Amino acid sequence: MKRREFVQTASFAAVGLLSLPSFLAAGKATKTLGLQLYTLRDTIGKDPKGVLQKVASFGYKELEAYSYKDGQIFGMAYGEFNKFVKGLGMKVTSGHYGLDMIKGDTWQKAVEDAKKNGQEYMVVPYIQEPDRKTIDAYKQICADLNKAGEVCNKSGIRFGYHNHAFEFQTVDGQIPYDVMLAELDPKKVGLEMDLFWVINAGQDPLQYFAKYPGRFEQWHVKDMDKNDRGRNADVGTGSIDFKPIFAQAKLSGMKKWYVEQETYPGAPIDSAAASAKFLKTIL
Repeated sequence: MKRREFVQTASFAAVGLLSLPSFLAAGKATKTLGLQLYTLRDTIGKDPKGVLQKVASFGYKELEAYSYKDGQIFGMAYGEFNKFVKGLGMKVTSGHYGLDMIKGDTWQKAVEDAKKNGQEYMVVPYIQEPDRKTIDAYKQICADLNKAGEVCNKSGIRFGYHNHAFEFQTVDGQIPYDVMLAELDPKKVGLEMDLFWVINAGQDPLQYFAKYPGRFEQWHVKDMDKNDRGRNADVGTGSIDFKPIFAQAKLSGMKKWYVEQETYPGAPIDSAAASAKFLKTIL
């Protein structure tokens, strides 16, 4: 992007930020260590309390949950789960919810449970392949996401969408992620940027921050294996330089971020520990 284009984009964006909700336009990017519990999906279901105790010992303070269903998570009532987490000095700040959950009474119940337990964010993390074959399909999903965001707004919870790489693959001559940024109402839906998947798709997170400042309120931080772009590495050991990305946290609008890892050089719990250790050195 040329310097004049960047200045123009930043100027327009600054005006745009004035129309966003106060919790989006204000505030500082957190340096608090966060973890998406999907990182430990192979073990947390078997021993949630034991795994959470280890996570707390690594210095993580904020958690993003997954697998909530009908008031239950990891075999516990959601309230019991949150109480245990708080007893360890951590907090569940966000959670992932399937696209199939965002309509009707099921969604209302999920939002009520999240609000009751002090959760700040609710995020849809994935669109199944049959549901994303056309740009019109993406636009319909965006309309559904906007409606789900309205429900969250009424409860004081921020709603969001999390990307993978497929949103950057051309469909009907357009980039779905760019279409989503245009179709999603910033007052109702924020973006949780998965930095790994953006880079995996051949895109630059910093360019998106500059073009759409304030839109990327949560991040997933996971590194890329130096020899295999499709695999993760423990944060700090791969090919992604996180320092310049974190340096633009304020421009992006980031409020929360979470380590997430899907493939590992060893035991997943060891990767969670290694990533926390590295990130403490650059924040």
